[in-house]
Amino acid sequence: MSLLTINTQLLLSMPSGGEWLWIILAVIILFGGKKIPELARGIGKGIREFNDAKTGVKNEIEAGIKEKETKA
Repeated sequence: MSLLTINTQLLLSMPSGGEWLWIILAVIILFGGKKIPELARGIGKGIREFNDAKTGVKNEIEAGIKEKETKA
C-alpha cells in the first residue's frame, strides 16, 4: 500500500478518549507540571489577541462600507 492510497479522512479525524490521555501524558512529561499553566496562559493570550484582531478588521470593514454608503 502506498502513501497515496491512504484515506484522507483518517488524517483529519479528531483523537478519541484514549488518544487524548496519551497526548495529555506526553505534554506533562515534556513540559512538566510547572510549565503547563504558563503554556495555557500563553495560548489564552494568543486566542484573545486573535479575537481582538478579528474584531478590529470587522469594524474597519463595516466602517468602510458605511463611509461608502454616505458618499453615494
